[in-house]
Amino acid sequence: MSATSANRYDLLVIGAGIMGATAALRAAQGGMRVIVVERDVAGSGASGVNAGTLSLQIKRVGLMRYALRGYEWWREAGEAVGFKRTGGYTLAFTASEQALLEERMTKKRDAGAPIELVSPAEARAREPALSDRVVGASYCAADGYADSTRTGPYLRGLLRAANVHLHEHTLARSIDAGGDGFRVATPGGPIDARRLLIASGAWTASVAAMLGVTLPINVRVNTVSVTEPGPRRLHAAIGHATGLLTLKQKANGSYLIGGGWQGRGSPATGRGEVDGETLLQNLRLARFAVPALAHTRVLRSWTGFEASVADHYPLAGVLPGVPNAYVLACVRGGYTIGPFIGPLVADLILGREPELPLFDPTRVLAVTTRDGSRAADGRVPGK
Repeated sequence: MSATSANRYDLLVIGAGIMGATAALRAAQGGMRVIVVERDVAGSGASGVNAGTLSLQIKRVGLMRYALRGYEWWREAGEAVGFKRTGGYTLAFTASEQALLEERMTKKRDAGAPIELVSPAEARAREPALSDRVVGASYCAADGYADSTRTGPYLRGLLRAANVHLHEHTLARSIDAGGDGFRVATPGGPIDARRLLIASGAWTASVAAMLGVTLPINVRVNTVSVTEPGPRRLHAAIGHATGLLTLKQKANGSYLIGGGWQGRGSPATGRGEVDGETLLQNLRLARFAVPALAHTRVLRSWTGFEASVADHYPLAGVLPGVPNAYVLACVRGGYTIGPFIGPLVADLILGREPELPLFDPTRVLAVTTRDGSRAADGRVPGK
């Protein structure tokens, strides 16, 4: 690296979503000179196109401590991100779904989530718009949502206030790793930094590949829909025991419908496309849960990419085989958890002990390092 120390950053973060931005903020607060590069605009990826659901009922048991802390970030951000605490119900329509619901929610309650099992009659008394086919339900008073379209502007403001350099519409074309740091080639010229954090969501694998690291990341193409405004019928957020439905009615009367139904496409080709058949199944399940939706028109549907690895736990820690490089990706429920796990990784970069354990990327057996060797197996906290 030929750049002088005055022109070199302490940390370069690739990706300005929730996780990359909050990691950058913590690093800057810890005294580092930080720059963030983003291929689009801040919060434009999964952080800005999801349904905004903040539900503890759909989080993995092993991630519950992280979800509870991440939820507090959203609650404290409040109106700036459109945070609403509405409470939420998860519904079962068959005996097998009810058994699944009771098993999962009991474990999540034991892990610290304020979840209670309620009778169908109690659920329908509180939410009369629900189907009379409900046979079991759980309720979490903390559940709610935020407005994902406000995520990017809010993060951008936080980064500016912390004197973090944010370069939007800046694609990382290549990365050169040397003995004293990294040089990232961008359309606006090279950027030099002593340390590197890859927090690029669905593009994480392609960025890591620039450093010769193969990460076995899978990408889902989740679909979200919004309806026309209508009479206020639903107050709580609604989910399904299988996890295949998220449903909420916003203050203007429109419904947001999601649940992980798959579209088409890949990060390599840009944004995904809606698949009509899976969209129809998503809408049918929403209408089954809330029959009044049969008379409500869908205005728009879109997709967003979600990255994961085989065990569905995060990659959060040192990038295998590359000194001073780190990765933060594949956080299931990352919209809720991201604001907490981002600073945890920043603490690691700062040389501090993270408040909760991280998720060692070397546990992913298919990872190969730059010299072609296999990385050692790692452990997931709590497993």
